[in-house]
Amino acid sequence: MSLQGMNHFTILAEDLGLTVRFYTEILGLKEGYRPPLGFPGAWLYAQEPTDKTGQAVLHIVAGRPMPNPRAGVIDHMAYTAKDLAATLATLEAHGIQYVKRKQTGAVGTWQVFFHDPNGARVELDFAAAEGD
Repeated sequence: MSLQGMNHFTILAEDLGLTVRFYTEILGLKEGYRPPLGFPGAWLYAQEPTDKTGQAVLHIVAGRPMPNPRAGVIDHMAYTAKDLAATLATLEAHGIQYVKRKQTGAVGTWQVFFHDPNGARVELDFAAAEGD
């Protein structure tokens, strides 16, 4: 077996609309085709989906009870991103608290961490040249 790359993340949502708006308005993902699975949800894409063959990077599942206590094995989901300044401005405009830090070492990637409306932790990675 040989892995080819990450396929998608799946998160549980209490409020499907709020969660979709978060990922589309804050992160710029695009809502697209989702097969009729028999339960509420959405599939989000990094690029504008043109047909049923695109690759959804985030699956959102709604209409199911949330685990109590909330627990899981995924610590966070990370995305490569561009335009650090605009991203921070968007987070601030939406009142989203975040932590920004620079990785130590030669690469110096800027990382921004925050939580979605369901408590899932999101990491955005920016090139070192985008930082202060």
